[in-house]
Amino acid sequence: MRILVLGGTGLIGAAVSARLLADGHDVVRLARSVPAHADRSRAIAANIAKLTREEDWFPYLEGVDAVVNCAGVLQDSARDSTAGVHRDGMGALFRACAARQVRRIIQISAIGVDSPNPTAFSRTKQEGDTLLMGCDLDWVILRPVVVIGRAASGGSALLRALAAFPVLPVPADAEPFQTVQLDDLTESVVFFLKPEAPSKLTLEVAAPELLRFQDVVAAFRRWFGWKPARIIRPPKVIERLVYRLGDAVSWLGWRPPLRSTARLEIERGAAGDPSAWIETTGIRPMSLEDGLAAEPPSVQERWFSRLYLVKPVVFGVLALYWVLTGLIALGPGWQAAVGRFNASGVGALGPWLVVAGSVADIAVGLGIAYRRTARLALWAALALSAAYLVAGTILLPALWIDPLGPLIKVVPIGVLIFVALMILEER
Repeated sequence: MRILVLGGTGLIGAAVSARLLADGHDVVRLARSVPAHADRSRAIAANIAKLTREEDWFPYLEGVDAVVNCAGVLQDSARDSTAGVHRDGMGALFRACAARQVRRIIQISAIGVDSPNPTAFSRTKQEGDTLLMGCDLDWVILRPVVVIGRAASGGSALLRALAAFPVLPVPADAEPFQTVQLDDLTESVVFFLKPEAPSKLTLEVAAPELLRFQDVVAAFRRWFGWKPARIIRPPKVIERLVYRLGDAVSWLGWRPPLRSTARLEIERGAAGDPSAWIETTGIRPMSLEDGLAAEPPSVQERWFSRLYLVKPVVFGVLALYWVLTGLIALGPGWQAAVGRFNASGVGALGPWLVVAGSVADIAVGLGIAYRRTARLALWAALALSAAYLVAGTILLPALWIDPLGPLIKVVPIGVLIFVALMILEER
């Protein structure tokens, strides 16, 4: 079969694609962005939120026998539209599938989308599900709880990261939730792609055990081989501040896991009844502990868990460093900066060089803060750092033995920039 997998580079979509390829299917992955290392003949970059007309989908459905929709976004931001991805784009796709006789569609939705007081994420997911249910197609809607897999993304990545800390802040209003192993969800997709598989079903996908937030993190700590963490309850005002900060950062193009939608989902919990899914597919879901035990952690797992929450700190520090450096030179540090240039013998060029350097610093800092330009800005920061070292060495070599180390400090800054480049990729 030729199968189109939407969200093919995400946690679920990548696993589904890999399994289908292993089973001998012809798989085409469609995603908002395609990593440079991906097979371009099997991966297509497209923004689902912009494919809102039936005819927009016709080129992607050429020769396709089935569609698996694993696409989803947590919250509206500068890069993402929940309504565009979950409802508008999907509505056009379903109409296009009907027109092109692509009958088999498997929709990966989410648990609790039909609950009262939904978030924009849940509401638009439900609206997409409703549109699909209204189509005369062979559809199956799977509603998983928190998905845990070997790869880490979103909530799964956050749980790993929290497990790296000896002190665990537990949200005051966190409700218990269930998990499901990524392999069990992937196996479900494979089952429903069979020609003889039943259709027009909506199934909740979960392992039966209901776990507290701290129990799940504790399971990851045991998996890593670390001692139990100390539990603390941070003040709600601090919690809300963290989520609001995540919201603000998302409008710069980043996708932090801690945002307002995440808070609401944590407070609602994620629990479902998997009995119909188990009876239909015959799959016996693995518990969280069994799923983790099946794949012992490696050193890269430990590195990732420790670095995940350090990443925003690295980028935040670098962005602030460059912006503040420029602002200080233009403001309270103006006389000192001009004085150093005068001491170097550049004469009347001193003030102009200070302005030029300050503007460049501020531009680099703002570029690092914005996700789309972060890579280019980091390379620009390295180039500027090298230029400052060369110019300082030529014009004022005495700065190398200055007690405050203005030139020596450029070296560790350069190392931190390299670190940022190494951990920039999200997938």
